[in-house]
Amino acid sequence: MSQVLVLNGPNLNLLGTREPEKYGSSSLADIEATLAQEAVELGVSIAFYQSNSEGALIDRVQAAKKEGVQIVILNPAGYSHTSVALRDVFLGVAMPVIEIHISNIYAREAFRHHSYFSDIAVGTLAGFGTAGYSMALTAASAFVKNHSN
Repeated sequence: MSQVLVLNGPNLNLLGTREPEKYGSSSLADIEATLAQEAVELGVSIAFYQSNSEGALIDRVQAAKKEGVQIVILNPAGYSHTSVALRDVFLGVAMPVIEIHISNIYAREAFRHHSYFSDIAVGTLAGFGTAGYSMALTAASAFVKNHSN
């Protein structure tokens, strides 16, 4: 059973090559390798999932609940600003979520300033580059430890 699920939305599979001036040079595999090591150090189990499909992301959250995942670290990417359905699955399964963004969405185009997840998230990190994932994992680890039976 994974206690923490890191869920990445559309186009994040292109990290490392996609607009490196905005998103850095680390690939998604690099981020996952770093987080896997950090999870060991923090004493939590971790799983990863990325999809460009909204429905696949929704299905993964529903499965995570059944698997006993305790918290999701979510980078919804472009779905941040469009996906009521992805938002609704977190509410529907009562799954805690930490929202992260590599770039500072509030320093970008106006349409990116609104996220459908910020108000339901345990917390939100934006603008710290890929280091935001590590920050979110530290917070998720504390959440898991504070909410374990």
